[in-house]
Amino acid sequence: MKDKCIVVGITGGIAAFKICSLVSSLKKKGNDVHVLMTKEAEQFVTPLTLQTLSANRVITDMFTTDFTPDVHHISLAKKADVFVIAPATANIIAKIAHGIADDMLTSTFLAAGCEKLIVPAMNTGMLENPITQDNIATLKKYGMHVLDSASGYLACGDTGKGRMPEPSVILDAIEAIAPGERYLEGKRVLVSAGPTREALDPVRYITNHSSGKMGYELAKAARNAGAKVTLAAGHTELADPVGIDLVHIESAADLADAVLSRQEENDVIIMAAAVADYTPVHVDDQKIKKSEGEFNLPLKRTTDILKALGENKKEGQVLIGFAMETQNLIENASKKLSAKNADYIIANSIADAGAGFGVDTNIVTIISKDGLNPLGLLSKEETAEKILEFCLKKGK
Repeated sequence: MKDKCIVVGITGGIAAFKICSLVSSLKKKGNDVHVLMTKEAEQFVTPLTLQTLSANRVITDMFTTDFTPDVHHISLAKKADVFVIAPATANIIAKIAHGIADDMLTSTFLAAGCEKLIVPAMNTGMLENPITQDNIATLKKYGMHVLDSASGYLACGDTGKGRMPEPSVILDAIEAIAPGERYLEGKRVLVSAGPTREALDPVRYITNHSSGKMGYELAKAARNAGAKVTLAAGHTELADPVGIDLVHIESAADLADAVLSRQEENDVIIMAAAVADYTPVHVDDQKIKKSEGEFNLPLKRTTDILKALGENKKEGQVLIGFAMETQNLIENASKKLSAKNADYIIANSIADAGAGFGVDTNIVTIISKDGLNPLGLLSKEETAEKILEFCLKKGK
């Protein structure tokens, strides 16, 4: 997401200070960011801070003596691609639900015809009050997007629902609704991500170093392109992506069940998970106690999920696999293309600096029956976008 006009409305909640991070992230992505603040919001964060981060004048007052040739709240409303209010207090939610426009923020919001995102943040009792819930339902009825509040310790000392989601989650929600080329509109996409864990006993398991970042970025890129996305993911430290059906899995067997049972309903399947090739023959009910000498661990093969998908691929279905190697990358990855009956194999070497597990960048080569397409060093977000465009945007 870049080159978009994002209007950020900030109201008088303690979480207002977190919006500095959101504004900074939006700006770093190359967007034109405009901030509107209520008078109450100025008690928590200064306009100068947001002005510095956004590189645009922060609007706080409905009336100004500065000469401007346009009407601020109308001109800004017209050029906005996304309008987000965060944190959104019970007061602002009540006002916008009923069309009240008594300050610059609400006046601009009412005039805007773009996608709108509301991020409630308040005391649990205020949030759960039937009046607030009715107002939130009204916002949804009029087509606005409302991001669920997080749970935890609140500034008032209570513990419960009402915390503002982290700025990274709000950013993800903005990207999900920002206008763009929806070349996967009407398509269903299934993505696997992260590691699997093969249990030895109640304490130990066999796993790998996958962070899940590549798979998560592929799922988000497909969502942003208009697809209905299911993400089957092993254990990661990543936040749940907004607007995506997330299926948590543990073992390779879990992933096989999750993916193969959903094959028929999906148009595109992307196997980006790092799946264990072997699993213990026997899983102990109790912790295995250490003893002197060697310990032998019998292993058996897990289901080759990509091969099973290729053998049952329906007409028109696109199957994309990943191949991570430490040597002979292209040779070994190319063998997978025909062996698994895949349409594309994404070759990924962990031997290259900036690629592989745990980092935010990647270096991949897309392998198809037509040849090789190396992408070079890119962020995993950019890599995901390039993969989808190359593999799925043809003829669009």
